[in-house]
Amino acid sequence: MAKPQDDSAVQDLATATSSTLTASTTTFRDTLYTSRTLILPDDRTLAVAKGVIAVSTTDDVALQYLKAHAEFEQLKE
Repeated sequence: MAKPQDDSAVQDLATATSSTLTASTTTFRDTLYTSRTLILPDDRTLAVAKGVIAVSTTDDVALQYLKAHAEFEQLKE
């Protein structure tokens, strides 16, 4: 028989994980489209959904691409 899990520990882990994800991303608003696929110079793709795109703060290629194009506006977090 399996032991019941402590729900508070699971919730704490989920909260910590979501906080870490939020803190390590930068969000941009697409001023032209609500949905599209971007092709980066290194042949990766990024998806714009609902007019926004979030990228990791360590993804230099994506950050440079988004900052270089006027149709993307960095959102304050």
